[in-house]
Amino acid sequence: MAEATTQALIFTYGTLKQGHGNHHLIQDLILQQDAIFLGFHVTHQPHPLVIGPHGIPYLINLPGHGHQVKGELYSVSTRGLVRLDELEGISIGHYEGLPIELYEEGKEGVLVAAEAYFAHRSFGERLWERKGKVGLTEFGEEEGKGYVGIEDRPHGCDVLHDITSFLSYNSEEL
Repeated sequence: MAEATTQALIFTYGTLKQGHGNHHLIQDLILQQDAIFLGFHVTHQPHPLVIGPHGIPYLINLPGHGHQVKGELYSVSTRGLVRLDELEGISIGHYEGLPIELYEEGKEGVLVAAEAYFAHRSFGERLWERKGKVGLTEFGEEEGKGYVGIEDRPHGCDVLHDITSFLSYNSEEL
């Protein structure tokens, strides 16, 4: 990593993981020496992991609900964190970076404090309820096939608007 940069531990559980739609950003950060892969990790506490509009995965800040979630841990420089925050829409209230405790797969006794990108609090819990309080243990290969990247969404697509529409949809209206 570049000298004089602070490092953050970032838990990725969705499209930033290896083999998924946004992993190219992590690969670029690794090439620029702004990220280092630290291994496969699991959340210490269960958390809801659901898929929203456009196949976007969301970890929801409701510890004790859902499942323990599998993902990857990276050490990321300040410069790399800026790029991740931009992708995750931190400034517009899409995701928010919050603390989470993890353990390395196969090493349950050793906890690691990191951050993860959670669905923003303005819609996270409602999304969990709308998905029937049924979550995933992992955003895997099958789930990844349903992800629609930013470049493939309709022109002018506003993901926050699409989330609001999804949350306000009443199945009884059909």
